[in-house]
Amino acid sequence: MPTIDLTAQDFEKTVTAPGITLVDFWADWCGPCKQFSPIYEAASDANSDVTFAKVDTEAEQALAGAAGITAIPTLMAFRDGVLVFAQPGALPAPALDQVLTAVRELDMDKVHAQIAEQATQGEQAEETA
Repeated sequence: MPTIDLTAQDFEKTVTAPGITLVDFWADWCGPCKQFSPIYEAASDANSDVTFAKVDTEAEQALAGAAGITAIPTLMAFRDGVLVFAQPGALPAPALDQVLTAVRELDMDKVHAQIAEQATQGEQAEETA
């Protein structure tokens, strides 16, 4: 499946969609980004069940800032609308495969339960403050 380019207008809709979405934050002037690009594209071709997207941090500076990007490349993985992985740095192909495997194997019922628990704890902390 070809990699798609994301902008601020379609970012949220894309990452909150059901399934797995990987997002590569990159810039044209970034050497490690250029090294990672063919690895990312090959993974995109080999994993048709995953949405592979890219954000050009130069063209989408506000989006990169909102996403908290401080180094590029940065890879983020979303599953069913939940950010489940974020790491700066270019990954070798085997490491990218490991990320994909780990994201596929997540028990999303447990992830959603942990999110709900954290939200409840946050509300309780606000009430006692």
